[in-house]
Amino acid sequence: MKLTWPQICTTQQFKGMWVALDNCRYNELTMKPVEGDVVDSDEELSALCSRMRESGQCSCAILFCDGEVLMETPTPPSQRAPALSRPASH
Repeated sequence: MKLTWPQICTTQQFKGMWVALDNCRYNELTMKPVEGDVVDSDEELSALCSRMRESGQCSCAILFCDGEVLMETPTPPSQRAPALSRPASH
């Protein structure tokens, strides 16, 4: 089932669990998953990883759901650090 990370974090079923996500959509700035198909979950990371290996699903993102939704907002352009410029090659 495709869910957003905020939906997962606010679902009692996943609170305090490690959650494996497949077919993720990532935030372009942070490269963190923001949405994906929930494949499996477990309180123990090692147990979840073992099941994922046994089932051949080795390319999933695995995140811990602590029940809090942390939304990252992009930094306004006026507050971003200036880009490093390369010296011109002559």
